[in-house]
Amino acid sequence: MNLTEIFRALGLNTPRWQWRAMRWERALRNLKRGELPTTSIQVSRTLILANLVFFVLMIVQGMLAGQGLRPLLSPDGYLLIHAGAQYWPLVLSEGEWWRCISYAFTHAGLIHLAFNMVVLYQVGPLVESELGPGRFLTLYTLCALTGSWADYLWHPLAPVVGASSAIFGLIGFAAVHYHRLGDPGSIQRRNFMLQWAVFAFIFGLLVGADNAGHAGGVIGGVIFGLLLPMSWQLRRATNKLFQVLGGVSLLVLVGSQLMLILSWFQSRG
Repeated sequence: MNLTEIFRALGLNTPRWQWRAMRWERALRNLKRGELPTTSIQVSRTLILANLVFFVLMIVQGMLAGQGLRPLLSPDGYLLIHAGAQYWPLVLSEGEWWRCISYAFTHAGLIHLAFNMVVLYQVGPLVESELGPGRFLTLYTLCALTGSWADYLWHPLAPVVGASSAIFGLIGFAAVHYHRLGDPGSIQRRNFMLQWAVFAFIFGLLVGADNAGHAGGVIGGVIFGLLLPMSWQLRRATNKLFQVLGGVSLLVLVGSQLMLILSWFQSRG
């Protein structure tokens, strides 16, 4: 008898408990093969670290350009574009496709970075614990892309920066996902996500943030949440698919940042 059958015998038949049983069974199999378990928040923390690293690199570049510490709170548009901002004229005319992702690791000052990282720190691990690393990477990358697409439709000539489109996608997914689960604990988490979304949208209106990108991210997250299978059988059947999609997403995220770094050296030549 496996854990899923044991949970079912105990009356724990909800998709949430079935998914937990499946994760624990997989962890036990990995341990038997000598593989160490991975933490559920590793991807989220890595994304936060990457955002911090690229923010520091932008500040250093601003200082080397003679701007002092001003970029710490208010980097100018040229520096933001140099640091990876989404700017559709360069995407379309120069083929700089990587800006559709690199913008999600670029921030318009310390306050912008801090707000986004606080939300990612609170929301990211929760969503990742539900999805696992492969699905989480797929979702995060998808929402960054749908946010970029929404910006193209709304203001294609405006430079755009920030991880908030992808983060809004996590919130949109989580609201749908927990609503579909339906148990009291999940409904409470759904309400928590909706509160975050409302607060962030209002804050965005007050500070003139990119709510078009936020809406695009939410659309990506909601679609992912609606299409993700709820039954543990279908979830298990799609594990290999999302391992591949997660790997592709990781390559896209890393590749976009490598292309950004390469562009720095090319611009100097």
